[in-house]
Amino acid sequence: MMSHTLTRADLAQFTGSEHWYRHPLNRRMLFTDGAKHVADAGGAYWLLDEIALAQVHVPAVRGEGFQLWRLTVRPDRSAVLDCGDGNGNSVYSKAIGFTDFPLVAIELYVTDSTVLLPSEY
Repeated sequence: MMSHTLTRADLAQFTGSEHWYRHPLNRRMLFTDGAKHVADAGGAYWLLDEIALAQVHVPAVRGEGFQLWRLTVRPDRSAVLDCGDGNGNSVYSKAIGFTDFPLVAIELYVTDSTVLLPSEY
């Protein structure tokens, strides 16, 4: 298992984005400096992949203009990735068998085909 250095304090520094990055698997999707930091420091490019691919393959996700994505990591290192509409309604959920993601939970937003941290909204 790799050791990742992502902390909640790291995430607090992102209040906007100077750069936008195009997702390689879904070229219509962008992600911000904060989302890139999550992927880099948390070893979580797979998380951006899950979000970007759901936009293509899950009609319920594709139909939501605003999405709240939440990854919750359990003590046994399994996880649940959930996509909600921002009003408490889940539109998609996926079980993750194992992850070494360093935080217990993280939330990301998707709006205007862009993945971002809530603090960057």
